[in-house]
Amino acid sequence: MIHLDKHTLLCLLNNAVEQFADRPAVSFVDQPKITYREFKAKVDEVIRFLKSEGVIAGDRVAILSENQPNWGIAYFAITTIGAIAVPIMTEFHSEEVHHIIRHSESKAIFISAKYFNKIDDLEYDSLQTRILMDDFSVIPPNTKNDLLKEVIAGGKKEFAKIKEAAMKFVGLIPDEVEEDSLALILYTSGTTGHSKGVMLTHKNVVSDAISTLDMVHLDSSDRMLSILPLFHTIESTLGLVVPLTVGASVTYLDKPPTAAALLPALQKVKPTVMLAVPLIIEKIYRNRILPEFNKKAIVRGLYKIPTIRRKLNKIAGKKLMQTFGGELRMFCIGGAALSADVEKFLSEAGFPYAIGYGLTETSPLVTGTGPEKVRLRTAGKPMLWMQVKIDDPDPKNGEGEILIKGPNVMKGYYKDPEKTGAVFTKDSWFKSGDLGVIDTDGYLYIKGRSKNVIIGSNGKNIYPEEIESIINEFPFVAESLVMEKGDQLVAKVYLNYEEIDKEFRIQKLGEPKAREIIAKIFADLLVQINMRVNTFSRINKIFEQPEPFEKTPTQKIKRYLYVE
Repeated sequence: MIHLDKHTLLCLLNNAVEQFADRPAVSFVDQPKITYREFKAKVDEVIRFLKSEGVIAGDRVAILSENQPNWGIAYFAITTIGAIAVPIMTEFHSEEVHHIIRHSESKAIFISAKYFNKIDDLEYDSLQTRILMDDFSVIPPNTKNDLLKEVIAGGKKEFAKIKEAAMKFVGLIPDEVEEDSLALILYTSGTTGHSKGVMLTHKNVVSDAISTLDMVHLDSSDRMLSILPLFHTIESTLGLVVPLTVGASVTYLDKPPTAAALLPALQKVKPTVMLAVPLIIEKIYRNRILPEFNKKAIVRGLYKIPTIRRKLNKIAGKKLMQTFGGELRMFCIGGAALSADVEKFLSEAGFPYAIGYGLTETSPLVTGTGPEKVRLRTAGKPMLWMQVKIDDPDPKNGEGEILIKGPNVMKGYYKDPEKTGAVFTKDSWFKSGDLGVIDTDGYLYIKGRSKNVIIGSNGKNIYPEEIESIINEFPFVAESLVMEKGDQLVAKVYLNYEEIDKEFRIQKLGEPKAREIIAKIFADLLVQINMRVNTFSRINKIFEQPEPFEKTPTQKIKRYLYVE
């Protein structure tokens, strides 16, 4: 087990540099690697500048940027001096970004050129310092987005670098950061539509990292390729803090993780460990692997025979491993539920996947296993130091709300004692809002969000996520949402129009014929769904969703936007 004198990010970083000084820490694909020694030197440089700007312990410093090596440097610079990092989701609209900066009372911001337009017209006197994340240059006051673009495009040296701008610090900084000191405030969009500032301490984050490493093995030989946003704890804790704890290296893409950018990067980096949300692997399975099986009628027929399907999946699994660089030993999936058909494929393919469960409020990971101990349709077991129990379990099936206790559980919601009090029991258990069951071996099964449960006319609980998982297995379905309309159960479905066009060439048929084919697909789908669900969970009608559902950063559909 990792031993630190204190569970703080400062101790963690110092320990890593002491052990792995000359090992590669972070880099972009195809760019020079920054060693742990160089990483710490850059952190110290940024710290000196922040101090020169009067940033002291307890001050909030925002981060608004796409993934890049400098993101981690800024994160550690802020937190290791006792200031509080406020990572902001890049998907937020300008108004929401402004609200977060004001609500958190951020004194400075690290912002990339790509997102500078989101604070271009912000009027907030307390935000005294703006630092360009791309090269750590200091953005002068009143700089507008057009000027910033001009300076960057022209390669001009009008903006001073942090090293040049640093001055002698005058102020008070405590000698040590304590475990219970706040490290982060994370504003979640969530699926309820109401952003809350989750307060995480150094102990929350570091204990979660150490307990993760107690569950799975990582060391200085491991290579991670980052594809999830760093403003989410899945990536900032598990994809940054965890690898840096053991001397592993992290590589970032310098463009969005589309197939065109990701596939070459996988071959160059040859990652040994990756983090992903279910949507990534589900798209690969449904858009690349399944169509190959369905291409010929004879193979499509053989794929329905379990023994042959397993053999075909094994062959596909070997090809998939090569797609990921050939050296992957752990593909960690979290953030939302993985579809049953995709998990069955991964299992039969021998692909080294692992499922975890957690929330932003739990830093994030609570349960999980390594690939060798995965059990189908579960989220693993509670990790070191963490307790999980089911509140008021149903006598018939053991279902109830998942309660969590441990050193990883947040301090509360920033400036919101009422919401904080509402999510903790009297004896300090965190109420997750998720429904689950724990089996006799201690494995946790996630059933869905308690707020999403639909009570049928017979009084039985209907979990829309379970029905959606079935709907999403069908070849022409991209994603779906099940809800109650009046006293009936209905589904909104966004179709995979690309696959439909490959099969029926609907673009050449004209609108009336295309609509006829889509209507037939929906009619067949309705029959197939209702053959596979309980009688009280049958869908009454399917509506076409004309465009992809809007999602959170972990790719969960924002249900509140669509439920009528």
